[in-house]
Amino acid sequence: MSDPREPVAEPVYKDRTYRSPAGIAGGVLLLALGAWLGIDAVIRGEGRTPWLALAGLLLAVPLVVAFTVRPVVYANDDRLRIRNPFRTITLPWASVATLRSGYSNEVLTNAGTKFQLWAIPVSLRGRKRAARRQSQAVAAGDPTNGRSFHDPATPSTRSAGDQSMDDLRDLAERRAAEESAQGEPVVRWAYEILAPSVAGAVLLVVLLAVT
Repeated sequence: MSDPREPVAEPVYKDRTYRSPAGIAGGVLLLALGAWLGIDAVIRGEGRTPWLALAGLLLAVPLVVAFTVRPVVYANDDRLRIRNPFRTITLPWASVATLRSGYSNEVLTNAGTKFQLWAIPVSLRGRKRAARRQSQAVAAGDPTNGRSFHDPATPSTRSAGDQSMDDLRDLAERRAAEESAQGEPVVRWAYEILAPSVAGAVLLVVLLAVT
């Protein structure tokens, strides 16, 4: 039987994940189209056409993955992890100075380094829709300006990207002083994306140079 005087451990939650569904859908579509055209050229092409197709796929596929499927933001009580097209940035909350939104969503570290959040794009159209909902709520005399704190089915007056940034700012403010959230930023290059893309580019240049 456990000692009632022992502190109860806090539950451990999985990372919150933020990414762009539209970006993923576009990337999958581009990959399917590229695979269809590339495989067709490899099978039916003559001369150096199959090699050119292979080089093109080797160059293009990692780049499409990098800019569409790869970007994601993970956040938990200790740190923010940003997976951008060519880098993965890990930021303990204590190292985060601010999260800001303009024409893009960005995080600024205490050292003044800026990183863009590719997985949370800014939607001007979404902001306009949210502004209209807020105006309608104000006109209807809603004291909460359309925000529902108890009914998740009620549309928010914030766009999806701005809501995600609000969540991250809240985490940063609450957790920055915690011991487990201390540390320095860590940046890792995505060599699994860069290496095949460079190899494909070199192969393509060589093939075109010997024509």
